[in-house]
Amino acid sequence: MIPSQIAMALTTLIPIGRPVFLWGPPGVGKSQVVAQAARALGRELADIRAILLDPMDLRGLPAIGDDGRSHWRPPAFLPTNGSGVLFLDELNAAPPLVQAACYQLILDRRLGEYALPPGWSVVAAGNREQDRAVTHRMPSALANRMVHLDFEAHLEDWLAWAEKTSIRPEVTAFLRFRPALLHDFDPARAERAFPSPRTWEFVSGILAAAPPAEVEYDLLRGTVGEGAAAEFTGFLRVWRELPDTDAVLANPHHAPVPSDPAAVYAICEALARTAAAETMPALAGYAARLPVEFGVLLMRDALRRDREVAGTEAFAAWARDNAHVLV
Repeated sequence: MIPSQIAMALTTLIPIGRPVFLWGPPGVGKSQVVAQAARALGRELADIRAILLDPMDLRGLPAIGDDGRSHWRPPAFLPTNGSGVLFLDELNAAPPLVQAACYQLILDRRLGEYALPPGWSVVAAGNREQDRAVTHRMPSALANRMVHLDFEAHLEDWLAWAEKTSIRPEVTAFLRFRPALLHDFDPARAERAFPSPRTWEFVSGILAAAPPAEVEYDLLRGTVGEGAAAEFTGFLRVWRELPDTDAVLANPHHAPVPSDPAAVYAICEALARTAAAETMPALAGYAARLPVEFGVLLMRDALRRDREVAGTEAFAAWARDNAHVLV
């Protein structure tokens, strides 16, 4: 399932209290989607990394009560009221004894004397065995109690998220050009760094920090791996030589149109970020000069950037002229 479908599934399953396990390779954004679903439902999120726990961390410590008997004091990270999502990340990487403690929490909503409040639901996540990550086989009784969802990266979903989180335009433009590099993980290669939605977010942060040219490639290689870094570095050279967007907007009917597909992707990404009612005549004029698929890409992204441009005469005229490809 793609991230948007996972989010829809979680908003269905969390309110009815059905435990969920998200399976997926490293770096695809499992924890982010859980956090987004919790926010969408207006629920608190308790993010617990199961791999970091000992069994006693979950059950707590014994203390002598007023009745003179010992009682278990649960840890502060377990909720006691309200409503929310208890997220057990990397559950199947936790030692078997920790999984056993989580087993009771998921099946019985209890752990010793502790009871999970009625308004809380359990969501767990972990890597698949074929990913060669550290995993322990999940007990069949626990697996049978949960709804299992397979998580996969999806470019359009990631681009929609990237738009909201201010990911650098050169990163999103490159991934439009090379969508296969959004997530390129092969456990057989045993690479220390590989491209994933998580690491491309890191790349955006590195570029925002404006590293010296002498170390930029090494930083990229250490983040997304050598092959992806080499391609992205070549794309950056194209990006940095693009016509200035202000110059294109000022003279859309005569501004140069790149011939290199990578450069066309790049200029479309840069121009779409200027979308507004006042720039739409220039964007529509330039889009009309692009190969039709790139014109559609530019106008679609402009519409995603600012929905109000759909009401402009320039957008309506462009849509009429291209109705044969928009059907």
